[in-house]
Amino acid sequence: MSNKKMTSAAIVAGAISAAVTMAAMTTPAHAAKIKCFGVSLAGQNDCAAGAGTTCAGTSKVDYQGNAWKYVEANSCDEIVIKVDGQDDRMGAAEELTRDIPS
Repeated sequence: MSNKKMTSAAIVAGAISAAVTMAAMTTPAHAAKIKCFGVSLAGQNDCAAGAGTTCAGTSKVDYQGNAWKYVEANSCDEIVIKVDGQDDRMGAAEELTRDIPS
């Protein structure tokens, strides 16, 4: 192979490598995660906790139905939380109406 062809191949390989690296760097950290409502402890939600709240860390009660946390994709509906004296709490991909503070 000539020097010119080897140099061109090296440039193309370098460009492909750079493109793959840049794509990986621009992927959000939570890309493989989804929002799961009703599974966070009070003050430990990732975002959304109903009207009058700002965002992360603003849930008022454990397992608040309108507050969410990021969880691994396809795992939200498998999260079951045992609560003494009450029914089990399950995570949901949609906002819940249970355990909303007054």
